[in-house]
Amino acid sequence: GGLYEGTGEYGHSHLLKVDLNSGKIQKKISLDAKYFGEGITILRDTIYQLTWQEKVVFVYALKDFKKIKEFKIDTDGWGITTNGQDLIVSDGTSNLYYYNPTTFQLLRTQSITEGGSLAYNLNELEYIDGYIYANQWQAPYILKIDPGSGNITGKIDVTQIWSRVKAKDPVADVPNGIAYDTATKKIFITGKKWPELYEIQLSK
Repeated sequence: GGLYEGTGEYGHSHLLKVDLNSGKIQKKISLDAKYFGEGITILRDTIYQLTWQEKVVFVYALKDFKKIKEFKIDTDGWGITTNGQDLIVSDGTSNLYYYNPTTFQLLRTQSITEGGSLAYNLNELEYIDGYIYANQWQAPYILKIDPGSGNITGKIDVTQIWSRVKAKDPVADVPNGIAYDTATKKIFITGKKWPELYEIQLSK
């Protein structure tokens, strides 16, 4: 029943726990104004939060948002997810980076391809039932990636939802948010400055 959310922009970057039914914030910490918050993921009892160009990853205890430590990385931070063992990070290119969650040592780099060509603009990530789902920045697509081969095996077009959001709020920007509830098997999406969160269902 709780949604964990990372927000961006300098001076407006937070880590939040939000009640999914009411939208009310239950827990919140703010990043220093010099950091632009990006993707977050939860592995066991720990939250990992990327920063965009500052090349720092913040690590928090899930229960109270107490900061445990921070790591340096060599790339920009865009999206982050986990396969239950490794942390998987995107930086806006065609690459995904696999890290050790304890040391944040880079384990391997994987190129993602679509029809034999390199993908591009990989952004927010979520790991769902053995596949990595990625927003494609500036496009209305969520890409379904086979982590074994690195191939894109499916493409979800969210144009209709994006158009609905822009009609409600012209300030709303690109789709950029995927969340998965492993208990209920529900998938949620949102975007930059979107006033709404949507639950979606995907065909098999």
